[in-house]
Amino acid sequence: MPDRRQFLGALGVPALAAVAGVPVRPALLNARAASLVPDLARHPGSAAALADDEDFWGEVAQAFTVDRSLVNLNNGGVSPAPAYVQEAMKRHLDYSNLLPAYTMWEIQEPQREGVRRRMARQWGVDTEEIAFTRNASESLQTCQLGLDLRAGDEVLTTTQDYPRMITTFRQRERREGIVLRQIRIPTPAEDPDEVVRLFEEAITPRTRVILACHMINLTGQILPVREIVAMGRRHGIPVIVDGAHALAHFDFTLDELECDYYSSSLHKWLFAPIGTGLLYVRREKIPELWPLMAAPEGMDGNIRKFEEVGTHPAANTLAIGEALTFHQALGPARKDARLVYLRDYWARALQAEDGRIRLHTSLEPGFACGIANVEIRGVDSLALRNHLWNTHRIFTVAIRHEEFQGIRVSPSVYTTIEEVDRFVDAMRGVLRQGLA
Repeated sequence: MPDRRQFLGALGVPALAAVAGVPVRPALLNARAASLVPDLARHPGSAAALADDEDFWGEVAQAFTVDRSLVNLNNGGVSPAPAYVQEAMKRHLDYSNLLPAYTMWEIQEPQREGVRRRMARQWGVDTEEIAFTRNASESLQTCQLGLDLRAGDEVLTTTQDYPRMITTFRQRERREGIVLRQIRIPTPAEDPDEVVRLFEEAITPRTRVILACHMINLTGQILPVREIVAMGRRHGIPVIVDGAHALAHFDFTLDELECDYYSSSLHKWLFAPIGTGLLYVRREKIPELWPLMAAPEGMDGNIRKFEEVGTHPAANTLAIGEALTFHQALGPARKDARLVYLRDYWARALQAEDGRIRLHTSLEPGFACGIANVEIRGVDSLALRNHLWNTHRIFTVAIRHEEFQGIRVSPSVYTTIEEVDRFVDAMRGVLRQGLA
């Protein structure tokens, strides 16, 4: 006769043990979700060999629950999470709601430390240098608002930086009298030395902070942040790196950059739950950076002071662990190679089609990855974006910048070649027939 645990399991009801009178974690992930990750990790193919292996990436695509009647080419904004991650978050959330003051605060909150250790290890930094936030904006604003500045002090960035970050410094201009200076860089930028030179030439005796994108959201341009950081250090100027689109997108580690401050969203290319972000602060820089929300003096040198935001869910952060496992199973280099392959697949097809196609993103190695910006000369970017969505159910982003316009295209690891072909065909239709 089956015991109670076997009976509950057969019914699909979690078999729960008791800890201090409160059930412990319910339900493992379903068998398919649990088996997919090790299957991917065991696959022998190299990055180059697998970039165009549609059988392998077809298997990866099955991990996601996306709507295949639509084509999502805006994964740079926010990405869907694999079912494996979604189920983990639901499991953590269900558990936290059993008795939140106990299950969430006393059990789940300490478990964040395991996720912190894994994230630090993956990106080559110290566990005591990683804080979890809700998104890159929160992480960046912690740095932008947390560094002491006085009236007349200057901060330096580009005209292509993320609008919210520009707004943050503009508010400090209005409130405190600091000065925001912005430089123009080429589009695309294929000379790293020139980019560093443009930043350095804009430095004045009053420059106190530099903000630099690792990957520019408008075009997918990768900037030479290691060299910018080194240049800033020579001048005694800290550099805040905006890695919202970079972390887990292409293959690098934070220790390679040698930066002091790095911010990212984890719900983009790590495929973590929506509302998860990361802030890296070099250990010796933690005491001098004020948190967004007040923390006690005893936490001045503790990375966790940046997580002092009041009551918040534990499930989101814990499910970062499953997202990291999925990322590791894919392999950062294989993921990088696939995203570059998809970008080149559609971009080169369109370039060969018509001279009116203009790319604002370099296709040369190292200057971009999965995000690219394309313009059809003579066609308004917003009108093109709307046409692709309304007529073809293809989702892109219209970019209207004072220096260029186009649509931003960002497929992901679950995007199929058939879906990319649909995009290419839709663009060919516009080239031949206009937006009619």
